[in-house]
Order: sequence, then structure tokens, then C-alpha cells
Amino acid sequence: MIDLQKGRLGVDEAVERLRILPYEDLGFAKIDHQRQLRRGFPEVIFCPGKTVAQITAIIDRLAATGGTVLATRAGENIYDAVKNKYPQAEYNRTARTLVIRAVEEPQPVGLVVVISAGTADLPVAEEAAVTAELMGSRVERLFDVGVAGIHRLFDSWEVISKARSIVVAAGMEGALASVVGGLVACPVIAVPTSVGYGANFKGLAPLLTMLNSCATGVSVVNIDNGYGAGYTAALINRTGDDKNR
Repeated sequence: MIDLQKGRLGVDEAVERLRILPYEDLGFAKIDHQRQLRRGFPEVIFCPGKTVAQITAIIDRLAATGGTVLATRAGENIYDAVKNKYPQAEYNRTARTLVIRAVEEPQPVGLVVVISAGTADLPVAEEAAVTAELMGSRVERLFDVGVAGIHRLFDSWEVISKARSIVVAAGMEGALASVVGGLVACPVIAVPTSVGYGANFKGLAPLLTMLNSCATGVSVVNIDNGYGAGYTAALINRTGDDKNR
């Protein structure tokens, strides 16, 4: 271990870290501490379906490694449960994310542009933006630029044209992803949202629109999956940075 060799880590602490590899069994959860090594980003906590006690226990173990802790779809009650112990914790009410930043964070590289069709799509778009930023991407946000007023999108063309990857979050019929995909040279990750009237079918309509896009280079994640879109966009952006070194 590099930290041990350089004297930043004691022998006892190094042994303790090795003990929890490849995972740490808490009984109700098996924490994958090797994910940072395999994927370049730690395991993320998906909060729905877990109790507050379970979530805080997982946060404690992930935080003990000194890496980034990200909890998605976290209610304010989760933040209330951890903010005294972790005063550095950040809660984003729009994205519903709770973050405890790593001791050593990567310098932002490249550019991921996160676009939302409407203001109602912001929770999903912001979740994508937060995820991409934590993974070391420089992120620009363009919100409420849907096809009903497409000139709003064109006004930000200078930023869009510099992106290495783009996330587009859209509900209703989900047409914005195809529009963006037909204009840019970089990959577009489309996120259908559950925003819309009855025929939106809680995101099924934009999902099918995006899957049937005639624009090449458009890939689609699951309904409301801002985290998955931000993760993929950051991986693409990171690859571009590696090639430019």
C-alpha cells in the first residue's frame, strides 16, 4: 500500500483496511470496499428501502476509508441523522443527495454538460450533475431548455459544443434527447423522467421515445436514473481526458 510505504498509514491501520477486503459484512449489507479500485469510484448508497439506522451504519463504514460517500434519494431525515457526526456532510435538496467528500478529491477535468428539458426534471438532472462532479468531471448545467422553446438551447451552444459527454433529462414525450443527439459529436446519455400528464405513463413514454431515437450516439438509462446517467457521462469524460494526456 502506497500510504503505508510513505508513512501516511500505520501498520495496524493497514492491517485493518486489508481485513475488510474484498467486502465488509454488516449482516444486513455487504459493503464492497474494492469498488474504488475496480471502478474508480466507491459504492453508492441507494436510500429507499433502507432504515435510517442501516443507512447511517453504511455511511460510517464507507467514511472510515477516507473516500467519497454518496447517498442517493436521501431524505432530510438522513441528513439530520448524520450531520452532527459529519459536519462536513453536504445535502442537496434538489438532487436528494447526501455527500461526504473524500480526503483527497480529483481535480475536475474535461466537461460534462447536464441538460434538463424543464424545471420539473431538475431533481433527476441535478442528481446526474452531482454524480459526475464527484467523479472528477467539470460540469455545466443547462436547465429548462426543452423543445417547446428550442431557442433557449441554441443560446447555450458555445458550452454544449465543448462537452465530452452530455446528459439530457426529459419527461413529457422526451424529444429533447434526439434533438441534442442530432446536433453534437459527443455521446448523449438520455434520462427519461416520470414528469408529465397521464399519457406519459410515469416515464414510459419518454423512455420509448429515447430508445427509438433516430439520432446516433444516444444511449438511454432507466426512468429517473440521474445517478446512472451522471456515472456514465463521467466515465466517458474521464476516457477523453486519458487520451489527451
